[in-house]
Amino acid sequence: MSMAEEARAPLEIWGGVECTVNRVGDVVHHQLERSGHARRLEDLDRFAALGIQALRMPVLWEQTAPDRPERLDFGWADARIERLRELAVRPIIGLVHHGSGPRYTSLVDPGFSEGLARFARAAAERYPWVTDWTPVNEPLTTARFSGLYGHWYPHGRDPRTFVRALLIQCRAIALAMRAIREVIPRARLIQTEDVGKTTSTPLLAYQAEHENHRRWLSFDLLTGRVDGDHPLFPLLLGWGASPAELAWFVEEPCPPDILGINYYITSERFLDERLASYPAWSHGGNGKHAYADVEAVRAVAGGIDGHRARLQEAWDRYRRPVAISEVHLGGPREEQLRWLVEAFRAAEAARVAGADVRAVTAWSLLGCFDWSCLVTEERGHYEPGVFDVRGPAPRSTALARLVSALARGDRFDHPVLASPGWWRRPERLTYGPAAAVAPAPEAAAAGPPILITGAKGTLGRAFARLCALRGLPHRTIGRDEMDIADPASVERALDRLAPWAVVNTAGFVRVDEAEREPHRCERENALGPAVLAIACRRRDARLVTFSADLVFDGAQRSPYVETDPARPLNVYGRSKATAEWNVLAILPEALVVRTAAFFGPWDEANFVGAALRALGEGRSFHAADDVIVSPTYVPDLVHATLDLLIDGERGIWHLANRDATSWAELASRSAALARVPATRLVRCPSRALGLAAPRPRYSALGSGRGLLLPSLDDALTRYVAERDPRPRS
Repeated sequence: MSMAEEARAPLEIWGGVECTVNRVGDVVHHQLERSGHARRLEDLDRFAALGIQALRMPVLWEQTAPDRPERLDFGWADARIERLRELAVRPIIGLVHHGSGPRYTSLVDPGFSEGLARFARAAAERYPWVTDWTPVNEPLTTARFSGLYGHWYPHGRDPRTFVRALLIQCRAIALAMRAIREVIPRARLIQTEDVGKTTSTPLLAYQAEHENHRRWLSFDLLTGRVDGDHPLFPLLLGWGASPAELAWFVEEPCPPDILGINYYITSERFLDERLASYPAWSHGGNGKHAYADVEAVRAVAGGIDGHRARLQEAWDRYRRPVAISEVHLGGPREEQLRWLVEAFRAAEAARVAGADVRAVTAWSLLGCFDWSCLVTEERGHYEPGVFDVRGPAPRSTALARLVSALARGDRFDHPVLASPGWWRRPERLTYGPAAAVAPAPEAAAAGPPILITGAKGTLGRAFARLCALRGLPHRTIGRDEMDIADPASVERALDRLAPWAVVNTAGFVRVDEAEREPHRCERENALGPAVLAIACRRRDARLVTFSADLVFDGAQRSPYVETDPARPLNVYGRSKATAEWNVLAILPEALVVRTAAFFGPWDEANFVGAALRALGEGRSFHAADDVIVSPTYVPDLVHATLDLLIDGERGIWHLANRDATSWAELASRSAALARVPATRLVRCPSRALGLAAPRPRYSALGSGRGLLLPSLDDALTRYVAERDPRPRS
């Protein structure tokens, strides 16, 4: 296919797996190991089933020749490249991804460039049918993180190390492509880079101008533009580049065949000398002025430009084909959908305007780990992608359906797309003077709502609060408007509100009183959800309802999973078990969430809140030390439930924070984190509490589908930090 034919071809959808291998001190972080992709050849079949045309495929130098440059083991890559060939998915082979090479070299080693070129030749000889190559991913970004900011090895914090790392990487790209093309003459360079933009206050306009020149440096070097007329030429010389080094790039240009534009929500920056308006972590400077460097999306009244502007800039500057080579956003599922849709529409709009845009890449197909701390340590922070790897096998998220639709050229509709992404809403402003005068949040965009029953309960209020935060149209409803056990009442309410989903948080929650009022408990907990299921089935609406750990008898001593049989010991547990069976028999597409012992920062009508209040006031607090449960932090529960709802998940799912503990130990751990004396905590057997309803001694919740919530310690730490500090009567 000629270049003109490629330009007229439909916009391609590519995929990519987060494959960073970065070194911090003596510790090397492997994203492929953490996602499990290193051990799952079958992932490639999942990717191909999406309909993607190409996959950014890592054949990493560090992984293939870790000990000695001549000792190459392509075994892992062989199986995967061959499988992609069988699946008719075009690989785009990447050789270094935010790495510094194997331990016998580094980004400031003069031998790095020639070493990578030798490895590139070996890879090309191994895979002579592969035409698309990315020898080094984001060389400018890697040089900044490794040579200027000190995040990654070799941890430089000065312009000289930055320039050295950048020149060595760009020379490595050029030499690698020369070696590859000696084997594969028609090989194409798909060169990726994080391309943002910097704005500033008038005082710092000179610094913003510098950074806006710098953002193009890797592309400028490869296209032979860094000559004596380049605005950064004098600075590069002053920072250790020799005239001969820079002249080499002019004389031996290696222009990318496709410019891969990586653009993230944080790619656009804002500089402001008014330090008092910004958090301390953002403070820095250039030796002349001190200033805050923050995400523009959080500080600039006009917001961010978005993908369209960056594509157009790259096209106008280089007149070479462009692609969005990474699209990923950490956060709630609806925001991930909105971000990818916005990127795709931006690519289409740039094409209409005349830019030669070839593809949009669904990046982080398997999600990514610890980019919230720039992969400087392993904190366990996971951001799902097109698939979620927190279960026995990668699970398709709503993004998978979107990617498949885009790849097929089909229309994709989801109710959550009726609202703009958070980066387009007023509440995005959190820093600086603009945040102080930001308009109040606007009402959610028109569109079918999520109907939340149990408007006055802890869980119902939490869903309403977090739906508002996430820009999800919703409506809460209480018993005065709808009796969930009355079919006529439910039909009237659903006809009037026309929700796309119902989240049922209503019900009888007083476990001991249920022993005295079994008929009322059964009506609210078993009959009500069944009535909702019938009404949702008639309207093709989604339904989420909640169950509890009390459906189990406590006979086993390992965490219960979704497939374990329900054997409740009390009236409340029986009502929940009946509800599960009824709802799924009526509406198999329903999602039934089992949870336990929830606590949250917005309502202290829970065990943890009661314990901290009593102990903080110097009163005795009795807690069972012979009953093991899985406490659940309400914000985590709500966020995970909403994500599963948007993903279209069905059946029973256990959601609880990862840990099992006794009630007494939960009170003790909470008190320690809140710095509340626990001297009045009384540990006792459960029989001493005089509870009317029998409880299982062990009801810890595990999951055979996926452990989606963070650890209990993480949740308790956030609870203590977020707990409403206002005095209570």
